[in-house]
Amino acid sequence: MDINTKNSKTLGPKSANFILSLYDDGKTIFTIDEASKYLKLEGQGLQNFLSPLIKKGILNRLITGLYTIVPFELGNTTQFMGNPYVVAREVVRWKQKSNQPQYFISHASAFDLHQMVTQPQMDIYATTIKQIKGRISIQGMSFHFVTTKKKDFFGFKKHWVSKSESILISDLERTIIDGLKLPEYCGGMTEVAKGLWIKRKELSAKKLIEYAEKMNSGVVYRRLGYLLDLYKMATEQELISLQKKLTASYQILDPTQINEGKYLAKWKLRLNISEAELLAILRT
Repeated sequence: MDINTKNSKTLGPKSANFILSLYDDGKTIFTIDEASKYLKLEGQGLQNFLSPLIKKGILNRLITGLYTIVPFELGNTTQFMGNPYVVAREVVRWKQKSNQPQYFISHASAFDLHQMVTQPQMDIYATTIKQIKGRISIQGMSFHFVTTKKKDFFGFKKHWVSKSESILISDLERTIIDGLKLPEYCGGMTEVAKGLWIKRKELSAKKLIEYAEKMNSGVVYRRLGYLLDLYKMATEQELISLQKKLTASYQILDPTQINEGKYLAKWKLRLNISEAELLAILRT
């Protein structure tokens, strides 16, 4: 890309070399620390260099300390974010101060990327070991970071979102387990059940149970057992292995709905979503 030719009125030689260096290194999103290393500037001098580029729409500040290059082919556009999943990765990288961030795209976002939902997802979810406090809003899109224990940091893989950019994402089974544990981050239990049914031919009941045991969550045992039983996706032996994990207490099927409905002794669940509604998913 000949930046000086295309944007001679907006970029001086040093700015052009800076942008070209970022492109050459594949850093279309970069941190202020990385800018400092490229430019050999710090403090106010660094801010004085970056600020005009932001005002001209050459760069866009995503959050404090994290920037993206606005593609030149967008013309006068000054607001640009790029792929939101890549942005989530870079937010974690910046917050963790690590070039190998410990994260994976999860919950509703993983349902979306795995094509397990019928409605587009507007919020972005990622699971991390180190807490990132609060919801982060970038250009009207909300980014949620779910903290997990180190022992529960498993079940993810690389996923290419473009020819040059990859992210980490929960695999199919981990996506379902996360949805069962926190359905409020996935649109509710009905959406989780839809995802389970849509991917029924690709999912492994054995692996789902292994993940549930690894996470060792009572509510996951209950919800997983109930849905596998209802949709006839597991053997009797597999269902019994889940039943053996249950305690005497009851938990609600869907925490996003009113706490009402009948109690199901087999799975120690209060069914605040009707069985008929969950079975209707099979016909969609």
